[in-house]
Amino acid sequence: MPEHRAEIGVFGGSGFYSLMDDFEEVKVETPYGAPSDLIALGTVAGKKVAFLPRHGKRHQYPPHAIPYLANVYAMKQLGVTRIIGPNAVGSLQADIKPGDFVVCDQFVDRTTGRKDTFYDGPIATHISAAEPYCPTLRKLAVEIGREQGVRIRDGGTCVVIQGPRFSTRAESSWFTHMGWHVVNMTQYPECILALEQEICYVNIALVTDYDVGIVAEGGAEPVNAAEIINVLNANNERVKRLIYEMIARMPDTRDCPCAHALKNARLG
Repeated sequence: MPEHRAEIGVFGGSGFYSLMDDFEEVKVETPYGAPSDLIALGTVAGKKVAFLPRHGKRHQYPPHAIPYLANVYAMKQLGVTRIIGPNAVGSLQADIKPGDFVVCDQFVDRTTGRKDTFYDGPIATHISAAEPYCPTLRKLAVEIGREQGVRIRDGGTCVVIQGPRFSTRAESSWFTHMGWHVVNMTQYPECILALEQEICYVNIALVTDYDVGIVAEGGAEPVNAAEIINVLNANNERVKRLIYEMIARMPDTRDCPCAHALKNARLG
C-alpha cells in the first residue's frame, strides 16, 4: 500500500464518525485482522491525515470488542507517527463539568481479557507506561484549547472500565475517592499499543456527564447512552476545531520519549 500514506492519525469516538469533507477511503489489512472500518485519507492544513472511527461508522464494535491492535497497526502501516484520540468520558469529580475537556496524563486499567500488546515473544518487551501520553502533544492540545476558549484541564487520570455496562454507584464512588478524574471504556489498550509502535498519542476527553451522578451538585440522574450522544453531538464541532488546529501546528520533528519507546524495553 505504498501509495496510501499519512503523517497523522485520528481515532473518532462515540458520535464522532467523520473528520474531513474531502477524503478517500482505503481498506487496510493487518497481521492482526481488519481495523474497525475503512480508513479515510485526506489533507488538513497541508498534512496527510488518516481518520478511523474506533467503534466503526455504524458503531458496530462495543468497547471490549474493538480491534485495538489492528487499528493501531493499520495507522503504523500508513506511516502515521502521531495519533490524536478524542473520546467521551464521565466525570468523577465535581469540578470537572459536562462540556469540559480533559487532556489526560495517566490512566488506571480496570479492563479484563483485552489483547493489549504486540509483543508475545520470542523477544520479551516491557514498554514503560510511566508517561503513557505524549508530553509534546498534550502541551499543544492544552495550549490550543485555552486559546479557543475551551474549559480544558491539563492532566487527569482516566480509569478505564471494561464495559459495555456503565459503573455501579459503589464503583463510581470508589473511583472518586481514589482521586481519579474521569471514566471511560476505550483508552486502554489503545494508548499503550500506540506507544509500543513508537507512535505519539494524545487523548482529548470530552466530559459528557457526571458518571452515575453522585458527585454532581444536588445530584444527577445516572448516565445513559442517549444523553451521552446528545452532549457529543452538541460539542463535536469544538472537538474538530481543536483537532484541526493541532494538526496545523504539529511540529515537524519529534523530540519526545515516544519516538524511542522501545530503546530500553528489551532485555536481549
